[in-house]
Amino acid sequence: MSTGFTVIRDNTPESAIPRGAVVAMGNFDGVHLGHRAVIGAALAMGRARGVPALAVTFEPHPRSFFSPNTPQFRLTDETNKLRLLAATGLAGAVVMTFDKARAGTSAQDFIHHDLIRRLGISGIAVGYDFHFGKGRVGSPSLLVSEAPRLGIEVDVQAHVDIAERPVSSSAIRMALAEGEVTDATTMLGGPWFVTGKVIHGEKRGRDLGYPTANIRLDKHCGLKHGIYAVRIGKGAQRFDGVASFGRRPTFDNGAPLLEVFLFDFKGDLYDTVLDVAFIGFIREELKFDTIEALIRKM
Repeated sequence: MSTGFTVIRDNTPESAIPRGAVVAMGNFDGVHLGHRAVIGAALAMGRARGVPALAVTFEPHPRSFFSPNTPQFRLTDETNKLRLLAATGLAGAVVMTFDKARAGTSAQDFIHHDLIRRLGISGIAVGYDFHFGKGRVGSPSLLVSEAPRLGIEVDVQAHVDIAERPVSSSAIRMALAEGEVTDATTMLGGPWFVTGKVIHGEKRGRDLGYPTANIRLDKHCGLKHGIYAVRIGKGAQRFDGVASFGRRPTFDNGAPLLEVFLFDFKGDLYDTVLDVAFIGFIREELKFDTIEALIRKM
């Protein structure tokens, strides 16, 4: 995360919150091109006013709160969402805990208490379809109607279309579920990536002749099982590689995980935190009768 990026939480003292800032508000799962349009509007508003621009976002994702028993495939966990928000040039992010109390807060109370009194905002940018407050009553039109009385500026961004299709987190999840990582990259404005710590596996990568990193992903990861071209980030270093996501059909039909094979790397990867960016879908998972057959294919 870039230096100077401030994370404000529910327990942050009001004295530590910059007054008069403008905010971009949304869930920002994936921080895709539609989100970036909202963020860009907030940044422009902040420059014009000479004040910081912040993101306002919610954790956990409201869908996880309202449907705790329904699997939720998140494009970015909180850490990576904040990393991506920091990279946009925002001065910080306000991370609001989405719990029973916040879910029961009316839209009017949210505007007056959270946005005006606590944060002291002077402007806000939202997407055309963003809703907030109890019963999702809060809307862009409500913000626009309240703006003159509150003395704030409101910017509502229309949807961003690619190939006549609106960019959305749901559309990106669907693309990843089909293995269409190039479509996901287009909508995100960069490759979709995951971050995880390398765990000890069965050390079969040594037999394959490639350095192997085994990474467990979130149990609700909706990526299509298969073989992918990937780019691995290890600190400031970058390596190309191939990753298999699924149930390791060649190796005893094991539990789902990401197996990453790094090219041109030598060294110990265990307990290392890696970023793995998905560049292209190569093929479905294949079952090989022997390890030797798998090596020949690779």
